[in-house]
Amino acid sequence: QVQLVQSGGGLVQPGGSLRLSCAASGSLFRLYAMGWYRQAPGKQRELVATISSGGRTNYAEFVKGRFTISRDNAKNLVYLQMNSLKPEDTAVYYCNSDDGGLNWGQGTQVTVSS
Repeated sequence: QVQLVQSGGGLVQPGGSLRLSCAASGSLFRLYAMGWYRQAPGKQRELVATISSGGRTNYAEFVKGRFTISRDNAKNLVYLQMNSLKPEDTAVYYCNSDDGGLNWGQGTQVTVSS
């Protein structure tokens, strides 16, 4: 089973940028389509972006043009580059397979505030 560890969150001002990383264990990682999700306080977890094993990407409308998902299969890493951050992007961010079928990690907190 693939294990996931997210990192890279923090406090950033509106308009700022962060890059999140997701480190995955296991040799099967490269076969999974992966996604970044987020959960804000009092809200349900939502899908932010996905990337196929071959690198095809899809984004939720609310992050299109601002966020970029990428992966490095050789290093078992998935990234989420977040630019032009808004206060409503504040949430705990998680990575998982695109169907959410892997074990959820601890997530990484992103707070956008002045």
